[in-house]
Amino acid sequence: MAKIPVELIELEHQNYHMLVQGTFEDGEKGYWIVDSGASKTVFDRQLEQYFSLIEPTSDEEYQSAGISEGMVETAVGQLGPVAFGKLKIKEQKVALINLDHVNEIYRKYRDIRICGLLGSDLLKKYHCVIDYKYETISFSRPRK
Repeated sequence: MAKIPVELIELEHQNYHMLVQGTFEDGEKGYWIVDSGASKTVFDRQLEQYFSLIEPTSDEEYQSAGISEGMVETAVGQLGPVAFGKLKIKEQKVALINLDHVNEIYRKYRDIRICGLLGSDLLKKYHCVIDYKYETISFSRPRK
């Protein structure tokens, strides 16, 4: 099991986003929004060095809809290795979208780059448990 700290960012009064830090194979760090309401894990299309494009298995498989934007232009990628604490995730399928609008919002609060959103697909696969009291998230390796 890998237990890592989460950072709660208050974007509006009493409205929080939960962030975790991941590390790519080259040592570069990036922040991820924990988004249990997102059905799929999302990655920033502009970070091309960390993914390879793949063909979706169906036309609907990786369509993305934002709450305020309607349908978003989406591609499908295979994410290279990324570590969350001691857990190293390899070959995660992700929806690829431009996250400039998300990063623009976060720049008002912190000087960080959001590289993706951890969606329900990944959270379920790794049996994630969020502990708000201690501000941690735990990942377990999936059973084979």
